[in-house]
Amino acid sequence: MTETATTGRALPHPEREQIRLESVLHALSDPMRLQIVRELAAKEAELSCSQFELPVTKSTTTHHFRVLRESGVIRQVYRGTAKMNGLRRDDLEGLFPGLLDSLLAAADRQAGRLGDEG
Repeated sequence: MTETATTGRALPHPEREQIRLESVLHALSDPMRLQIVRELAAKEAELSCSQFELPVTKSTTTHHFRVLRESGVIRQVYRGTAKMNGLRRDDLEGLFPGLLDSLLAAADRQAGRLGDEG
């Protein structure tokens, strides 16, 4: 696992070669984590944890971000006091071509079908 941070508060991330399909699918199987990934994909930019409005407690939100980071779906880095989150799109596409885009498209179709655009 690599550790990258700008303030000395490093967060562990799996190397690209360590990312496993099972971990990615598990991370994306939770509706809250899928929502986080959908928002990151829609913005195509890093977002701070505070920019997400999830209907769960702060500790639960922290857990969801940790699962996404440890599975290799997102990268988290500190920028000043903010913890920034970005999709590891290039790594996921390199390892599992088309997977992320297919999952995001399916999630969009499901949200439209169920009337839940969030």
